[in-house]
Amino acid sequence: MVTNEGTLIDVKKIVEDKKLNLKSRVNSLKRKGIVPKIAVILANDLEASRIYIKKKRQMCSELGVEEVEYMLDEDTTTDKVLEIIQRLNDDNNVHGILVQLPVFKHLDERKILESISPKKDIDGFHPLNIGKLVMGNNCVTACTPKGIMSIIKNTGIKIESKTAVVVGRSIIVGKPISQLLLNANATVITCHSKTKNLKKYTKMADILVVAAGVPHLITKDMVKKGALVIDVGINRIDGKVVGDVDTNEVLKVAKFVTPVPGGVGITTVVSLLENLIEIVENIDN
Repeated sequence: MVTNEGTLIDVKKIVEDKKLNLKSRVNSLKRKGIVPKIAVILANDLEASRIYIKKKRQMCSELGVEEVEYMLDEDTTTDKVLEIIQRLNDDNNVHGILVQLPVFKHLDERKILESISPKKDIDGFHPLNIGKLVMGNNCVTACTPKGIMSIIKNTGIKIESKTAVVVGRSIIVGKPISQLLLNANATVITCHSKTKNLKKYTKMADILVVAAGVPHLITKDMVKKGALVIDVGINRIDGKVVGDVDTNEVLKVAKFVTPVPGGVGITTVVSLLENLIEIVENIDN
């Protein structure tokens, strides 16, 4: 869809194309007698997490992937979660393990994430996978950054030699997308809450990725003309979901902008399943 000068990226089409590709690959695996299987562990009481898991369940069903869920209450312990993960690590019929974050505050989140076998870490948060990413080796990539790279590729924009600015430095989005862009030979600048004069850097960006969690942080005057703007923010204001980018205004100067809702967020689940299928396809390699 064209609005003023810029194009609002049709992320839904990208996701649907990915789903068709994944379904074909799942069917190919099934013909070899292999049924991809994911285990999901929920150890929090957040409604958003339950909605997210429901979306995963629906997509697994749609693609023909088996899924098993472990829904744990507040009485659970770190040892109990570790025990479940160990069983899943040892189960050759389970190819991917996901712990829905965050976990209950009394649980040791880092210990739990590090206990997942790197070979089954479909979220890409294990230190070994993060280390491989930094080294530029093949690894399981965190889902949201993986989705972002798919969107960039779909626009046809070449990343090499471009200036990429990432606003945010979380281990879930900011750090891994900065590394992926660097691995693709972009010149990368990472900004965060302690960055002074944010506009100075965002105006330099050919590719601007915003994952700050601040509603409408990025305004028209902060964006370089012709830039690609990826809005990862999901903020709720008066019951309405808005991003970190003032979309309508930024579209007047940017070449491409992702929408919110219906943008980067909807790539996350399909990227998770993409990671799972890649793990299964590479089991014997």
